[in-house]
Amino acid sequence: MAISAEDLFAETMTKEMIEASDRRYRELLEEFDDLKALRKSMGMTQESIGEKIGKKQVSVAQLEKRSDFLLSTLRDYVEALGGELELVVKFKDKKPARLSGLGSAATVKTPRNKFGKSRRIPKAA
Repeated sequence: MAISAEDLFAETMTKEMIEASDRRYRELLEEFDDLKALRKSMGMTQESIGEKIGKKQVSVAQLEKRSDFLLSTLRDYVEALGGELELVVKFKDKKPARLSGLGSAATVKTPRNKFGKSRRIPKAA
């Protein structure tokens, strides 16, 4: 005879454990695997994101498939969704640390040559 998950939980978990499990379930629903899922949850299209960040739809599609890109690119994408990018570093035995300024518009960009390589800037005398 089959037993429902609800009955199984009631037999094996306390009320507090069930409530904690329900909270975690709701938290997980708010997490996204990738940028595409995040964009879709906001009801936006690749075209609308592209218009806001000055890129073509195909570039947005390629961006959504990447797993490695500049923080400034991610920031632009998130801001196009109406959000704000926040970078948090987590440690085992310490409180989380928020990093500000990385990938922000205020960050000074390193000049690049025509091949996309950083070029050295001579030190002032």
